[in-house]
Amino acid sequence: MTSSVVLRRPPCPPFTEETARAKVKAAEDAWNTCNPDVVALAYTEDSEWRNRSDFLKGRAAIKEFLCRKWEKELDYHLMKEMWAFTGNHIAVRFEYEWHDQANNW
Repeated sequence: MTSSVVLRRPPCPPFTEETARAKVKAAEDAWNTCNPDVVALAYTEDSEWRNRSDFLKGRAAIKEFLCRKWEKELDYHLMKEMWAFTGNHIAVRFEYEWHDQANNW
């Protein structure tokens, strides 16, 4: 017996307005899971990130960063809005909120 598995590929360049919006929404949805495994899979093994003073290289480092982030950023919620796109770039505006263990937002 064979089973068929449907793998959904995220929207990839070149983007149309529809696929760019879908990519932004998929990223927002993934981040709002607060699951480092889910979010890290959206990035390549050799991704390079800068988050304020943190410089990260590789999917494993991104995952570790996200684990630390969401240990202290409770009830994290992200909103993304597409500002512009070209064939292979998407510009977004984002905002997020969270609180700490002392309930400071």
